[in-house]
Amino acid sequence: MRPSPLTTQAGLTFTDYFKLNLDTDEVVGYFGYGYTRAALDLPHSREPIPWYADLSERLTASLPYVSLTSEAARREFLIAPIILDLARYHHVNVRVEYLLEVSEQLRGSLDYYLQGQQQLLIIEAKNADLQRGFTQLAAELIALDRGIEPSSQLYGAVSIGNVWQFGVLNRVKKHVTQDLNLYRVPADLHELLQIMIAILQEPSPT
Repeated sequence: MRPSPLTTQAGLTFTDYFKLNLDTDEVVGYFGYGYTRAALDLPHSREPIPWYADLSERLTASLPYVSLTSEAARREFLIAPIILDLARYHHVNVRVEYLLEVSEQLRGSLDYYLQGQQQLLIIEAKNADLQRGFTQLAAELIALDRGIEPSSQLYGAVSIGNVWQFGVLNRVKKHVTQDLNLYRVPADLHELLQIMIAILQEPSPT
């Protein structure tokens, strides 16, 4: 087996895992974790979402007039409104560009770190590249596993604005699973919100 290119990298930030363009299994394997792609059975909140209609209308009405070719546009007009409404209506703390340093190869800033009863890490994939974005997400979940998280499972999502994909890190099995399902905005917005609300309301272990 050939040595991983990561063995020659003395210092790396989270965004470097995107730039290196390595396969996800190679990155997580380097840190001693397993990796699979599978359809995740994610939690879904069945409670009504009274603010869903307003958010959906705002997104749907504005999209025809906004060019989504830039990362800033996708972040400000698609990702941020969803996170802001989650924070407002469900009393979720949101840390933006949250600095985390676990080691020389696991350090940098987390795009959006949502803290409810459970935590949810959300990152924006640069260049609208969902797979490379997931590799970066996996590295950040591993950093959380080794750093500050108390829960048995770590949830994350990578977004290019109009498409979202989830991942889960099982801390006991040391395994990262990339969801095969994709959630599109605005078409799948309601289910996307159901998942994020359920994750954030999931009780933390005592």
